[in-house]
Amino acid sequence: MAENNTPDILYTIVDEAPELASASFLPIIRKFASAAGVSVGTRDISLAGRIIAAFPENLTDAQRQSDDLAALGDLVKTPGANVIKLPNISASVPQLVAAIAELQGQGYDIPGYPEEPATDAEKAIRARYDAIKGSAVNPVLREGNSDRRAARAVKNYAQKNPHSMGDWSADSKTKVSSMPGNDFYANEKSATLAAAQAGDARIEFEGKDGAVSVLRDGWTLGDGTVVDATFMSVRALSEFLAGAIEDTRADGTMFSLHMKATMMKVSDPIIFGYAVRAWLAPVFDKYADDLKAAGVNPNAGMGDVLARIDTLPNAAAIKADIAALTAERPSMYMVDSDRGITNLHVPSDVIIDASMPAVIRAGGKGWDETGAKGDTNCVIPDTCYAPVYDEAIRFFKANGALNPATAGAVANVGLMAQKAEEYGSHPTTFEAPADGTIRIVLANGETLHAHEVEAGDIWRACTVNKAPIENWIQLAMDRQRLTGSEAIFWLDADRAHDAQLIGYVKPALDAAGVAEQFRIMAPREATRQSLETITAGRDSIAITGNVLRDYLTDLFPILELGTSAKMLSIVKLMQGGGLFETGAGGSAPKHVQQLVEENHLRWDSMGEFCALGESLNFLADARGNAKAGVLGAAAEAATQGILDNGRSPGRKVGQPDNRDSHYWFARYWAEALADQDGDSDLAAEFAPVARALAENEAAILSELAAVQGAPAELGGYYHADPARTAAVMRPSATLNAIIGEDRA
Repeated sequence: MAENNTPDILYTIVDEAPELASASFLPIIRKFASAAGVSVGTRDISLAGRIIAAFPENLTDAQRQSDDLAALGDLVKTPGANVIKLPNISASVPQLVAAIAELQGQGYDIPGYPEEPATDAEKAIRARYDAIKGSAVNPVLREGNSDRRAARAVKNYAQKNPHSMGDWSADSKTKVSSMPGNDFYANEKSATLAAAQAGDARIEFEGKDGAVSVLRDGWTLGDGTVVDATFMSVRALSEFLAGAIEDTRADGTMFSLHMKATMMKVSDPIIFGYAVRAWLAPVFDKYADDLKAAGVNPNAGMGDVLARIDTLPNAAAIKADIAALTAERPSMYMVDSDRGITNLHVPSDVIIDASMPAVIRAGGKGWDETGAKGDTNCVIPDTCYAPVYDEAIRFFKANGALNPATAGAVANVGLMAQKAEEYGSHPTTFEAPADGTIRIVLANGETLHAHEVEAGDIWRACTVNKAPIENWIQLAMDRQRLTGSEAIFWLDADRAHDAQLIGYVKPALDAAGVAEQFRIMAPREATRQSLETITAGRDSIAITGNVLRDYLTDLFPILELGTSAKMLSIVKLMQGGGLFETGAGGSAPKHVQQLVEENHLRWDSMGEFCALGESLNFLADARGNAKAGVLGAAAEAATQGILDNGRSPGRKVGQPDNRDSHYWFARYWAEALADQDGDSDLAAEFAPVARALAENEAAILSELAAVQGAPAELGGYYHADPARTAAVMRPSATLNAIIGEDRA
């Protein structure tokens, strides 16, 4: 047990498929870890858990929960932190509203989400919820920079067992469309603060009438901090979207919008709403008063718009006009054509870092309303990172699809510590309340950045602190030295923000005498260089800011491995602790749907397996626990066994699923411990476990298979019942008897 009664390893309680898998996997982890004196605790950072923690005064003693996210936020700033973080929901407003409704239905006396708060009480409630939605977890926990790469065992398996790839044609019409100007990229300003400029800054708005209002006060900025500000013109956005729809129709392709309304919880839902409004523009114009009366908010997506229209007395007429308009529009990229879920239905359904790699992996194809594949116009309004996807599409049109059997790997060193570059997802993003000027005023009274804006324009600012930048550069140098790989800082000298980072990077590389080992390239050029490198079978390290880290650590793994869920993600916390992330969760909702309907969970826990081994190895080094090191080495052997023997979950009911893979991991782990000669006590303890797991293989697999095909009851989606979930995820009495009860 760690100091202050904190468990040696903290495993996060999250949402959806990863949390369901935990119900099966955590008892196994605790069984094995206890043999080395390693305690494994949990902390609840799920969306439902964060909601419950935000309103303790409304709840009974039995219902209240501690603020585990805040506690973990403090822990990761200490040397003793050892956290295994599973992917959590970065909630959009529709997800947040759904989670609130579910909790209320379970008897939790929590307030509804105020869409348009009018009173001080409603504004206070809204402020609590706004702190929960979007990417609220990651900025709190990521007190270190990211080292994300494919584990060698995973990469070897992908090369020996290459996944399917769509064929690319040189005459493919698939393309990326972005705003020609007046977007975040074009309007960005950036500066690095001197000591005399540090202190508490404020963001203020001055209207045309000269009245000044403060949008954000007490914003502490330090010496050496890079401070950016920019805005997107919604007038230009609307013109662009209307043109993109017409361009798509003329090309005969399908329309697809690619955003991240979950992580970018303020800016991207607004942009998404403008896309919905553009698609339904004639309807919004004709029925403006009716839609307002129904409380229509296009930011919530077309699904919500249609549901609210159904409440109107003239719903049939409006729906008829929508049907007529749809016949004139181009085809729509579908999330689920069988259920009629379009690209514009729910803002959280289409997430750019998952959706764009899926299109590229499929040979530039999307699926339309009929379920047919076709070329698509990939609409990414802001041009900051759209060139990455545009260049990838151009590369594959010219060269054909990537061959996973021979491809090298692109690892990532990402600048994300201390909320670095959390653009659009924090309290420094605003809709301009009227025509006027938004500016950043420093503690010394100096205006750092100012922009003239029109009503509704989306203005945002972000910061990157000096210490994380320096740590990021050092981490990049360490990774390049250890691997000898090509290393590229993905920085655009013509972009205001990147130019400031280059001002840190070049002197640091020169001082270390390693400048010749690195390149500095704009994202478009870096994309082409990296694709050329991995096509030739060599490896590259992409050294990027936070948002681009998020995008690339899906793009390249999905092309190389078929999934980003199997990535090894290590966050070297700046105070010496370790945060071990387990991969992406973008497909988790579909996994839950399948489990509920067919009791088959296709979630692959490979990310958890990799993170577990790293966490145990870190514990061995940090605490001198040799037994933890033996457990870690055996866990790595078990991971290799899963891959070598094809024990990962299948996609269809009747095939082995997540629970089967956990049985095999436990068996391979026990066998590795029984066979090792570094610790005789562990070998003696796990020899009978390995024997029992092997001798009961038929019974265990039969019990696991028997439950598939029938619906499964969890007692909730966002806040499932633990007992029901355990019953679903631990259906083998034989396996449970060997592993034992979960000692949570």
